[in-house]
Amino acid sequence: MGKSGAVGDLAEDTALVAAGDGRFTATLSKEWEIWGPMGGYVAAVALRAAGEMSPFSRPASFFCHYLGVAFFDEVDVEVETLRSGRTACSQRVSLTQRGKTILEGLVWSTDQVEGLEHHVAQAPGVPGPHELASIEELLPDQPAPPFAFWNNIESRPVEFEREWPPPDARPPVWQTWARFRPAATFQDPWVDAGRSVVLIDVQSWPSASRHHAWRQPAYIAPSLDLYVSFHEPASDQEWLLADGYSPAAADGLIGWTGRLWTPGGRLVAAGGGQALCRPIPTGG
Repeated sequence: MGKSGAVGDLAEDTALVAAGDGRFTATLSKEWEIWGPMGGYVAAVALRAAGEMSPFSRPASFFCHYLGVAFFDEVDVEVETLRSGRTACSQRVSLTQRGKTILEGLVWSTDQVEGLEHHVAQAPGVPGPHELASIEELLPDQPAPPFAFWNNIESRPVEFEREWPPPDARPPVWQTWARFRPAATFQDPWVDAGRSVVLIDVQSWPSASRHHAWRQPAYIAPSLDLYVSFHEPASDQEWLLADGYSPAAADGLIGWTGRLWTPGGRLVAAGGGQALCRPIPTGG
């Protein structure tokens, strides 16, 4: 995405200040801007808060509704335990700002338990990250990415077209290897799972818009919701393949799915959601 500017650190920018009784505050950083604070980043704050209150170290799933666009300022976070047992915990997480609800989320976390095991998911047959060029190398003359968020991710696209928009429709698929900057992985399992939340969420618009970019439609499409299932921890893997697909869009709704793969073909996380088209505001 061109030459990098300031970089946001996921661990630092999702840090929480405890306020007691399952309540926290966090400050949303401008380094994560896409049409406002990037949804997956805000969701990662919620996930981290759940981790602070969970008795378990492994997040199993995350689901949220995006209810408002936040300001780059302090948010209030409240975690409520809905059910907690010997091996699993369910929590509700609410983010509010200036009296307005920004996000409502649900989180399951689990302990280590014995059960069925199989790994039959087949990763896309694409070149690995070290076989591809970064966006900075592909677009050396671009002064900056379109949104600050992209400074935080080193992106190596599987397919790249220098001339954009293209002359006709492209498949609604977006695949890129992604590595976080400045820290690529995190020892805290809840922060590292935040990588998956961010990278699943961001796959919505790039995959859907590829099919329509040749017409240069005057829309943005903020996500209404997000679901992420965490399959395998990947704190030992700097690079993750974002594998996004938008199979259908109609009546202003864009459906999309996203998966994350390691270079060795392990499925780290999967999810999806719905996005709602909105006209680009006057003035861009």
